[in-house]
Amino acid sequence: MPNSSTAVTVICSCYNHAEYVCKSIQSVLNQSHDNIQLIVIDDYSSDNSVKVIDNFILNFPEIQFIKNKKNIGLTQSVTNALQYVTGDFFIDLAADDILLPNCIEMQLNAFKKSKFTNLAMVYGNAENITTDGDHSSYYFEVDENLKSKTLRPSGDIYSKVISSETVLCSVASMYKKSIFDALNGYDTTLSYEDFDYWIRASREYDIEYIDAILVQKRITPNSLHASFYMKKNKNSNSTYIILQKAFKLNKNKSEHQILISRVNIEIRNSFRTRNFLVMLKNCYLRLRLGLKTL
Repeated sequence: MPNSSTAVTVICSCYNHAEYVCKSIQSVLNQSHDNIQLIVIDDYSSDNSVKVIDNFILNFPEIQFIKNKKNIGLTQSVTNALQYVTGDFFIDLAADDILLPNCIEMQLNAFKKSKFTNLAMVYGNAENITTDGDHSSYYFEVDENLKSKTLRPSGDIYSKVISSETVLCSVASMYKKSIFDALNGYDTTLSYEDFDYWIRASREYDIEYIDAILVQKRITPNSLHASFYMKKNKNSNSTYIILQKAFKLNKNKSEHQILISRVNIEIRNSFRTRNFLVMLKNCYLRLRLGLKTL
């Protein structure tokens, strides 16, 4: 069980985040939990991120800094860094996001106190902030006490993850390293990594929600979320591949019916973004799912 001496690794991934990366690194150094391994990766930034990071960590020799010699993408960068992880748990942190001071402590406490004995990951809420650091909204809508207005799912949440709902907040998540390894980590062939891992983890393990704001998530014009709405973006094909995997993981008609609603959304999205080949692939997947529900 995790305790005050439990080792946690934070992998902070930077790509053209020179303006924000120091605040992100500092937020890890400011944690109330003090047994933290910090690995910073720069994915061959075209701005002065490397120089900014080098200057910042001069006084922190314990920070490991990996400088990619070419741009290989977030998923592959994090996967490469995982070989250096010494923590029992880890956080995948983007260099424009900020951990609140008690984030890691609260995540470890959730693992320790959970009623679920098969827990793969925990996740919390995030405050969305602007490029200037001002409040924008919350990832999950909150009340006046900053508690989620809608109860977020915990436990066996596979059917929720494959549905049309967005149920997890990846920036406010902590992963158990042994289970991550058992599931063979991220699929590096995909353009984004979290949705695929949520599906595979929730199929075999439990996941728990922490009803608290753990992270500040910066919303930028070139963020991953924004890229989903760009014409002919590569994320659409990755989503199709992930949903195809879910089809194979499904165990009954009910799960197939739930997945149909998600595929229907992807058909509309791929049409809207002019990804017509992906749209046809999703239509075929929709047909196969329909046959399974007869």
